[in-house]
Amino acid sequence: MPGHLDGWSPVQFTTRILGPLARNRSAHAESGGRRSGRRVLPVVAGATVLVLAGGTAAYAHAHKTVQLDVDGEIQNVSTFAGSVDALLADQGVKVGDRDSVSATGSLGEGQDVVVRHAHQITVARDGVNDTVWTTALTADEALDTLAARDASVSLVASRSSGGRAELPLDLVLHGSVDVVVDGKTLTGQDADASVGQVLGELDVTLAPLDRVSVQEGDTGRVEVVVNRVVVAEKKTTKKLSFDSSTKKDSSAYVGTKKVTTEGKKGTRTIVTRVTTVDGKVTDKVELSDKVTKKPVDEVITVGTKERPVVKTTTSSSSSGKSGPIKAGGKADDLNWAALARCESGGNPRIVSSNGLYHGLYQFSVGTWRGVGGSGLPSQASSSEQTARAKMLYNRSGAGQWPVCGKNLF
Repeated sequence: MPGHLDGWSPVQFTTRILGPLARNRSAHAESGGRRSGRRVLPVVAGATVLVLAGGTAAYAHAHKTVQLDVDGEIQNVSTFAGSVDALLADQGVKVGDRDSVSATGSLGEGQDVVVRHAHQITVARDGVNDTVWTTALTADEALDTLAARDASVSLVASRSSGGRAELPLDLVLHGSVDVVVDGKTLTGQDADASVGQVLGELDVTLAPLDRVSVQEGDTGRVEVVVNRVVVAEKKTTKKLSFDSSTKKDSSAYVGTKKVTTEGKKGTRTIVTRVTTVDGKVTDKVELSDKVTKKPVDEVITVGTKERPVVKTTTSSSSSGKSGPIKAGGKADDLNWAALARCESGGNPRIVSSNGLYHGLYQFSVGTWRGVGGSGLPSQASSSEQTARAKMLYNRSGAGQWPVCGKNLF
């Protein structure tokens, strides 16, 4: 006869063939039925035998009543079978290589014959799922058997197409179970039921990715654990810096610089798939990493044109020394008298009320010295003031006189 189950044997297929006495769990669950211990069914007659006159003793010897337990459904069977094999054949009970039968050989009066059909369950050990065989009738029985190999083992419930949690075992034979979900522990009173039925009675709704497992709690009670699983895509962006380059401009004077292309930062977008279990991140997978906005490089134009010397004048500076003053260029063709009238009313000795600006063109002392002047602008001659104003224009343009500069043209 077939031997007993090796509880950790990985499986590829099942050899179980259900007989008429095997318990129909799906029908039992759909009808809302509950199993309370072993069910004992009425006496079932075995094969009919014709008894001839004078055969009373033979009849009494051949006839017997035995108890047949098939997956928890118990029947008192009246039979003429002479062996366990014949009894099972008469009752239509098929057994496979992994199924368990409590006895073999001849069949005696009052004998108990227990048949357990093996079926597949998924177990988790150290976060790894494995498929094994078991002949246990309930989850707590399976856990007791498997705990001999690994105390941390749990049973993994599968999810049906309708989202219902399913386990090919009822939870316990008697008593209640705990349901651990969303940080709380709930008590399911009808433990002699399937996982899906217990969760339904407690109004626990499962999301599509939620995981359900069955394990033995610290107190020894069976626990149904619901893990909330969320998989979401997270998008993050990072700024990309821009480069800077220079470009020569032969139309601009040496020493001048101008930003002709403004630099702009780019954007790099990273998309990551994040898995959380009960709010804790358990996995991250990078889905994409792309430059979604290219940076714009900065371009600075640098002048290379030599400054021309069109006119050389000699004037007496405020220090009393005489020397050449370079000016000329385009500045010679501008209306300096109009600028002087706007800035100073044409008075070469005037000083602003705050003492910061001097002379015809209202030089500051720093700007005056920047174009080679010495002393105070208001102490220099009108011609020197004009020559140095032209030098300032050739270097920096009319913007040096933001209000009156327009009068030059």
